[in-house]
Amino acid sequence: MRQAEVHILARGLKTLRAHTLEAFACYQRASVLTVPLEDEFNPPLWELGHLAWFQEYWIARNLQRERGVFQDIKHQRAPSIVNSADQWYDSTQVAHDLRWTLPLLKTEQCLDYLRKTLDTTLVTLEKETDGSAALYFYWLALQHEAMHLEASTYMAQALGIPFETQWASHPNVYPQGMSQLTATDWKMGTNWSGLAGRSFCFDNEVGERTTRLESFAIALQPVTWREYLDFVESTGHRLPLYVQPSKAQTGSVPYEINTFGTWEPINPEACAQHISWDDAQAYCRWAQCSLPTEAQWDYAARTLQNFQWGDVWEWTSDTFEPFEGFTPHPYVEYSAPWFGSRKVLRGAARATHPYLRNVHYRNFFTPERRDIYSGFRVCHHSL
Repeated sequence: MRQAEVHILARGLKTLRAHTLEAFACYQRASVLTVPLEDEFNPPLWELGHLAWFQEYWIARNLQRERGVFQDIKHQRAPSIVNSADQWYDSTQVAHDLRWTLPLLKTEQCLDYLRKTLDTTLVTLEKETDGSAALYFYWLALQHEAMHLEASTYMAQALGIPFETQWASHPNVYPQGMSQLTATDWKMGTNWSGLAGRSFCFDNEVGERTTRLESFAIALQPVTWREYLDFVESTGHRLPLYVQPSKAQTGSVPYEINTFGTWEPINPEACAQHISWDDAQAYCRWAQCSLPTEAQWDYAARTLQNFQWGDVWEWTSDTFEPFEGFTPHPYVEYSAPWFGSRKVLRGAARATHPYLRNVHYRNFFTPERRDIYSGFRVCHHSL
């Protein structure tokens, strides 16, 4: 989707919106439109209003779309079709805890806001041309909605709400063992000036970082439940979130996992998930290995044919920092506020929408988070 032409981008926006509404319907069926005030949650109706606001703000209300990332971000925008939209749904201005007390749009009003903004977006998109710098904002809106769709999955999992993920991928069949990579000077980053209008990337991917990598070995698959639970039993380390010993005590790995409110046996060969960065580091100390650096992960993912990823977000050892030459894109709050405080995850999880999956994508969370679909793979300095 990062290179989608106008007609494919339009189809993608409609498909993703259908998935967003299907996810919201799960909350409706469960009668869960009011959720606890937690750092990781947002009220479902605020989420929907925010998606409509974000798309409208960056597309219909953006009077400098044609300048792409080089626009004046402080230019006067057109008014919203909802009078108080900026006061309710601008996540950079509305403190998280206030979202539970605001007089937000009711369900049908919110759904109408979503319909109208998408209709306007699609009409506007029809007037754009392939290669236009303005397409950046349609790509941005698509990626942003995909991220919020995955966040709604995390919240449904935490609340035990029956949830359908039609967009989710099937489990991968991973090759076993380790692969040795030779020493190299590995370059990460994107030259944005050569891509504007033809492809999308996030601002934290722009710039350059060259890292000297000595030879190392990296696992061809993330750590499995069998491996991780062996560590738990050997050390007494805490179990991952949503995991408990099986009451039946049968099978080769006598544990079960809660998936959207239903307890089911753990597949020992599946990738372990709901692992925090701190948990992953504890495993590595026990197993006498290490997390890959972001450069090691990137090198392996982009050069090894049998390096598969996509079942879990994979922690790296690196703190989230900009590449040399970083310049924030118009959505300046996306990356810069979080540099230095979060850890980098690479890859994707099964719940990640296909439109968001990209080998260059840099995810970032605080190291204690384990409600997300996070796991890890391991490295050794040499075989």
